[in-house]
Amino acid sequence: MSAGEADKLDERCERAMELKNQGQYDEALAEFEDILACSPDHAQARLGKGLVLCFVGRFEESLEELRRAAECAPDWVDAHLNLAKTYAMMGMYEEAKVEFNRVLELQPGHPEAKKQLNYFRDMA
Repeated sequence: MSAGEADKLDERCERAMELKNQGQYDEALAEFEDILACSPDHAQARLGKGLVLCFVGRFEESLEELRRAAECAPDWVDAHLNLAKTYAMMGMYEEAKVEFNRVLELQPGHPEAKKQLNYFRDMA
């Protein structure tokens, strides 16, 4: 894929994120899926698709997409943070802790990751 093609996919992904933020989930999901058909390892599209799926209650599919986003971009804090928060929301606390710790490895002192891990310690 050329740099120009990659830039166009990134622009499309930004538009899809805007659709997601406006609550236009069906349109956003269709755009993310189209981007992923062209570029299956597009981490931002995987993340966006995972978030949309979570918002519409398709949690298992959401987790799969969020995991794949983190795999596609293993050093991307946002991918691990969103995966961790989704795990926590679903009551998968051990998995959430692993991902929050990964966020802290990537960005020491990350305030949300620290806050969440302190919450888990307080639960124990």
